[in-house]
Amino acid sequence: MVLKVLNTFTRFYKYAIPTTGYRNQFTGQNVVFDKSVKEKQRARSALTDDPHMYDYIREEVADRLADRLNDISRKFDVALDIGCGRGHLSQFVTSDNIGVLYQLDSSSEVLKQIKPSAEVCTYNINCHEYCLPFRPNTLDLVLSSMSLHWINDLPGLLKQILTCLRNDGCLLGVMPAMDTLYELRVSLQLAELERLGGISSHISPFVDSVDMANLLQCAGFNLITLDIDEIVIHYPDIFALMNDLRFMGESNATVHRPLRLNRDVLFAASAIYNEKFSVPREDEENERCIPATYRLLYFIGWKPDPSQSKPLPRGSAQYSLKDLHRIDELIKLHFEK
Repeated sequence: MVLKVLNTFTRFYKYAIPTTGYRNQFTGQNVVFDKSVKEKQRARSALTDDPHMYDYIREEVADRLADRLNDISRKFDVALDIGCGRGHLSQFVTSDNIGVLYQLDSSSEVLKQIKPSAEVCTYNINCHEYCLPFRPNTLDLVLSSMSLHWINDLPGLLKQILTCLRNDGCLLGVMPAMDTLYELRVSLQLAELERLGGISSHISPFVDSVDMANLLQCAGFNLITLDIDEIVIHYPDIFALMNDLRFMGESNATVHRPLRLNRDVLFAASAIYNEKFSVPREDEENERCIPATYRLLYFIGWKPDPSQSKPLPRGSAQYSLKDLHRIDELIKLHFEK
């Protein structure tokens, strides 16, 4: 059952301290996520009776990302969707935005469940996200919706994307930001401190806006813009929330994750969640539900090109910010000249 509330939508029905992982002896990169475990989780989620029932967040986020794409007054001939899932973005983009869309995902089971797009010509590619099978300067647009948060070498992937883009090509994406599911994280931490006297890694680490801006800049992108959005979804209890995360394929996949969640800790976390965060249901006065907050980081960056606008030289401004209170007077003087 779906109940709409707040500024988003509500559905009735990661996880503690981030781990630093280990360093790969061959590549030298820090390995935070176990990719084989994540692939198994996503494969299992694709084999459920109705996997589309658990796509409500991805579909909502894809719709919002496509809305941002519509703000760009330009058509991109060749586009790539990294971590396409069941083709959520392809259902919202139009032929006015994109000519050809390549949909790339590491899960063959998920790719088989993609619905054809009514607007755009699409091609599906089954390969890992960290190794893009495209030549340099061949793409006009790269999209990614809710998939980059499982990438171990995000700086390396951003550099690959920049290489594959043509000059003045665009990277547009969204990923979970820091403080996503903070209610669940806090509840599990307090429950483990109470029952076990310590904290385990139950929630994957998320990037914040400052770090993402730095990563895009270091990769070589230009004209970078980021913004934060938020979706709050209500569930009957913590068990329904964790069940949906599992069927989304979004269970914890950090390298040093605990193999199981202690039963006493789980029930204690449920009680803490209800006590600290529960709110009344709008349709049932005597019943309560728990909110789960998903913070979304949208980002856009462009591959440098001589045709792009450049910042004015330092000190070339005609007016000072201290004259901001005189803005109406300054505008009038400007047009009188």
